[in-house]
Amino acid sequence: MAEKKKTRKKKSVKKEEPKTPSKASPKEAAKKKPVKKEEPKTPSKASPKEAAKKKPKEAPKEVPQKPRTENVVLIGRKPVMNYVLACITFFNSGQKEVTVKARGRAISTAVDTIELLRRAFVKDLEVKDISIGTEEIHQEEGGTRNISTLEITVTKASSK
Repeated sequence: MAEKKKTRKKKSVKKEEPKTPSKASPKEAAKKKPVKKEEPKTPSKASPKEAAKKKPKEAPKEVPQKPRTENVVLIGRKPVMNYVLACITFFNSGQKEVTVKARGRAISTAVDTIELLRRAFVKDLEVKDISIGTEEIHQEEGGTRNISTLEITVTKASSK
């Protein structure tokens, strides 16, 4: 099979010199649009959008957020170290007490979190309270389902 060779033709580039207004042809002069001078608009002629732009904007109302007094870590599907880090962050920010809450299958993760926190990271940690319970979840099909809950409250012992 014969190979086809591609050849490129070089285009000649013409250098155009900038034309001065005196040398411009009548066709090019017709293409140029005259510049319109804008007159200041009076408020009565302004569209509603323009009027809205000119009005001074009111500062958005700031909703005072109450500081979070509860130090609660909700256990879910993430790795255990994420929850351990969350508890350490609470203790490093000056909190003396942290509550770890879990439901259902996440209860074992909550226990792992507390044990890892207590044995490896915060040596002077005391378990203050453990509460267990059951929540009734109403299903769409009409039945109810019981889900176990666990809350573990730990405190950092004061250094002497």
